[in-house]
Amino acid sequence: MTIKVEVWSDYVCPFCYIGKRQLEKAIKDTGYEGQIEVEYKSFLLDPTTPIDAEEPVISSLAKKYRVSEEEAKNMTNNVALRAKEVGLNYDFDKMKTANTVAAHRLAKWAETKGKGHEMSERLLQAYFLEGEAIGKGEVLLKLVDEIGLDTEEAKLIVNGNEYNEDVEKDIYAAQQLGVRGVPFFVFDNKYGISGAQPQGLFEQTIEKVANEAGLKPTDK
Repeated sequence: MTIKVEVWSDYVCPFCYIGKRQLEKAIKDTGYEGQIEVEYKSFLLDPTTPIDAEEPVISSLAKKYRVSEEEAKNMTNNVALRAKEVGLNYDFDKMKTANTVAAHRLAKWAETKGKGHEMSERLLQAYFLEGEAIGKGEVLLKLVDEIGLDTEEAKLIVNGNEYNEDVEKDIYAAQQLGVRGVPFFVFDNKYGISGAQPQGLFEQTIEKVANEAGLKPTDK
């Protein structure tokens, strides 16, 4: 028997990568590794972002919140500090806005090859730590190659519409749950956590759900 955790997230959402690390740490620290199945679900923070987007994230944030670029930079500094707490070194100066529709479709495809988790991790790492333009086809294919999947097959996914329906289903499910922002975690269809909350909340929720399911920690 396993616990199911569904995670709605987007590859350009800074708190999604932080939340992912928190969930991973909570699973390890509570001793339920191997008893929890994590499923990543698609969410688009801004579907209107152009496919060929090149705008620096700092200037995009300044426009969105109607603040100066210096103020936007200060906002990102706080997020970068939070990321550091979970071992992630964000580089907002390198980041550019990106449309993530193709990235989400690619992750759905990678899932069918047993590499959905690797694809998701590589996309987040490429965007937040390396400043890669994950909205661009050539970048996506390079990442596919790096995790050992077929780039020719991936090219058809990137340039086509396959898996669009799966992405839309995830977004619709999020709407039905009333999800307004990501990350959003659902534990065994019972409990939800919205955002990158304090580490203890992830651990308490896992322990509560595991206890209700009659599971015991395997490694503590």
